[in-house]
Amino acid sequence: MIVDQKIFTILQDSSNSGVELKVLLPDRKVSTVTIRRNDTADQVYEAVVVKLNMSDKAACCFYLFETVEYNFDRKLQPTEFPHNIYIQNYSTATATCITLRKWVFTLTQESFLNSDDLAINFLYWEALDKVNTGQIKADDKLYELKSLQESNKKVEYLKIARHLDGYGEVMFPHCACDSRKDGHVIAIVGTSCFKLQACKADGTLESQCIEFQWNDIKGYDVEEEGMTFSFEYERPGKKSRVVQILTPYYIYMKDCFDRIHEEKEMEE
Repeated sequence: MIVDQKIFTILQDSSNSGVELKVLLPDRKVSTVTIRRNDTADQVYEAVVVKLNMSDKAACCFYLFETVEYNFDRKLQPTEFPHNIYIQNYSTATATCITLRKWVFTLTQESFLNSDDLAINFLYWEALDKVNTGQIKADDKLYELKSLQESNKKVEYLKIARHLDGYGEVMFPHCACDSRKDGHVIAIVGTSCFKLQACKADGTLESQCIEFQWNDIKGYDVEEEGMTFSFEYERPGKKSRVVQILTPYYIYMKDCFDRIHEEKEMEE
């Protein structure tokens, strides 16, 4: 019994001891916070907010994410343990897999940060990265954006970027979908609509892209056992239809839907 108590005490001390966790910021700098091994994502994020001296407004519009694939970060659940994820994915190739990313969709909500220098800096760097990777389609504005980048005019850069196709969207990795017998889909969540971009099983883009307006989506849910996200949408003159998307990121997809609905309700 005494031995058991000693083991319990050792384990408890181990979980409560301070450890360093590196967080990649949007401006490509790394911030190191001292946390406990068993701190949740909410607790770690609070430590990051304090370390960076983020305002309350900014703190509501960012959160911790895990880089899981090239150009794709998954938002952590509030009760997940970032240190466990950090250790499991530790690699000498990258400083950390835990990253700070914006967690805001509508331009109305984002505009509240226009006078916040730290938030603007982070939003600028995220936009810059997405322009460079092609997720934000700069097209004929590319030269102007490059000029603003070279002049370090972040606010002006964002003013243009915010109105480009792809800004504020989350593009999920391609996956199977029950509405397609052959091939996959790329789910794209944004404030204007929810898109399903057709692609081949290897992710090669195809021409078809279906847009679902938020007002037409009657409901949505997740099925943990089958790792699916499903949504029901209305069809003019027809019975509504349910679509199932088979993705390991089904919880994050639901989080995106929830967040967009919350932000849209704030605007009404």
